[in-house]
Amino acid sequence: MSDVDTSRRSVLGGAALGIAAAAAPGAALSQAATAPTPVPSLRDPRDAYTRTPFPEQRQPWPALASKMTPRPDHGETSYRGSGKLTGRRALLTGGDSGIGRAAAIAFAREGADVAINYYPSEEPDAREVADLIRQAGRKAVLLPADIRTQKACEDVVRKAIAQMGGLDLLVNNAAYQQSKADIMEISDEQFVRTYETNVFHVFRFSKAAIPSMPPGSVIINTISQNSYDPGEDLIDYASTKAAIQNLTRGMAKQLAKKGIRVNAVSPGPIWTPLQVAGGQLPGKLHEFGQDTSLGRAGQPAELASLYVALASGEATFSTGTAVGAHGGKGFP
Repeated sequence: MSDVDTSRRSVLGGAALGIAAAAAPGAALSQAATAPTPVPSLRDPRDAYTRTPFPEQRQPWPALASKMTPRPDHGETSYRGSGKLTGRRALLTGGDSGIGRAAAIAFAREGADVAINYYPSEEPDAREVADLIRQAGRKAVLLPADIRTQKACEDVVRKAIAQMGGLDLLVNNAAYQQSKADIMEISDEQFVRTYETNVFHVFRFSKAAIPSMPPGSVIINTISQNSYDPGEDLIDYASTKAAIQNLTRGMAKQLAKKGIRVNAVSPGPIWTPLQVAGGQLPGKLHEFGQDTSLGRAGQPAELASLYVALASGEATFSTGTAVGAHGGKGFP
């Protein structure tokens, strides 16, 4: 027999053995190749959270999330971090409840130390947030203050920097909102308070923080679908959100020279204490969010990942932009 015949027989024999092995019950490679692909777990956005109209309820301003029915979902049991903000130091206004609370929880679980500012009477909600931040293994700093004055804003920023050893992430989220059916019902005091809380604090916190923020830092402002399409019962509130949108874009252009990004999140109807503390007209709470394309209001937890994405170093080309979460009816 020639060497060629021997080689041919060896090759054919090896191939036959390979085919037999593949046909054997224990052929792991064959089983892996033919195993069905796992079906991803999908969540229908229409039913992701309650569609039931909210019961009529009222609390004195600023209200507590812990006393709302049903309690808002801020991601307390659902948000899972992946280290996107490891080592970061964040300050959030209005961080005790609502959207600010959801962002604070997410930031901590992504690896950031977190300072939250809140109105002093919101202390019970703030302590709940602090516990969740610490459970994530991060530092929690509580900074109660009425932020309607320049001194209060500057003091909060200074204390946050001192207690965290720096600052590279600022979320300007605190807001005052009161619904009025007629402009004649909006007092001068209400109009001034809405601007002091919503617009002035964005300017003052940013101005106080920027000198300490290194390149790579991020400022995120909370605007609203009212920035683009003002609700007729919220003309003072809506105008402040339009102003913040403009501030966001202007600051982004200017602060790009310092390597600081400035973006915004634009929510639609979200179930927060704002709504039960005068944010909706009496008797109208059951309609809240029912006119969205998804047929329901949003929950704060549904916005947390947007703040994380804009804060993350993965979004380095995103500045001067706004990301919407409005259930399909609104801008951007």
